[in-house]
Amino acid sequence: MADNSTQKNILRLGLPKGSLQEPTLDLFNRSGYNIVVNSRSYRPSVDDPELEIRLLRAQEIGRYVDHGFLDCGITGKDWIAENAADVEVITDLRYSKATSMPTRWVLVVPEDSSIRTVKDLQGKRIATEAIGLTRAYLDRNGVQAELEFSWGATEVKVPEMVDAIVDITETGSSLRANKLRIVDTLMESYPQFVSSKPAYSDPWKREKMQRLSMLLNGALEARYKVGVKMNLPEHKLENMLHALPSLRRPTISQLAGGGWVAIETIIDESVVREIIPQLKALGAEGIIEYPLNKVVH
Repeated sequence: MADNSTQKNILRLGLPKGSLQEPTLDLFNRSGYNIVVNSRSYRPSVDDPELEIRLLRAQEIGRYVDHGFLDCGITGKDWIAENAADVEVITDLRYSKATSMPTRWVLVVPEDSSIRTVKDLQGKRIATEAIGLTRAYLDRNGVQAELEFSWGATEVKVPEMVDAIVDITETGSSLRANKLRIVDTLMESYPQFVSSKPAYSDPWKREKMQRLSMLLNGALEARYKVGVKMNLPEHKLENMLHALPSLRRPTISQLAGGGWVAIETIIDESVVREIIPQLKALGAEGIIEYPLNKVVH
């Protein structure tokens, strides 16, 4: 007879294929989970026997979580809205495929188009993959236009095939390279870690998801920070703390022999090249910089 208690303690997790796949797998790796993907399978292996992972298109994950085929998943806030998925949001995860900026769904036209505002779309033809988001945007603005679902390569469809497109971008560089102009932003979106209603009401699954959320956010918090250790003559400590506000609340401990202290702190990686020479000038010795995997508050 099957052990039902063992079967229950499994969390079915959907992760996005495509452009978000590598940054998501890297985030899990930095959170302490080793996920191995077989190129011919949508079922990666993971070194946590309580997790079952499925790799799916981000567009589908919210719907599968809503319908209970998955307990939880990571997908964009935009696709949750597009599918009108009824899910519990465990946490926002502020990362994207290329930068730490949110992705944006934008209304785009050729540079020389006469369309300047959403009102100019009245009676026009628009191509997009996000039909639901675009329809809601037009409805909010009282505009009637013809929507066409785009299977991809949306940027090449203006102006020959459609008057405008609604497309997704992070930096806008690809749009500018194609001589396209952004008219308006419909939505900004980060990935979200979401749960089905039944899974969220299950105490074991909810706790498992909350622990996973803590580790993922800890890895995100550590992305642009480093740890710094140093030794310092004790009589110079006060000057050090006054001169370098980034070292507020460091860990300070006495070194054997007296007269010296060890200081350990976390600072933004972007200021390391400026701050280390200052530390040296203020009397620090044995300065060590080291990378961080997680910072959990």
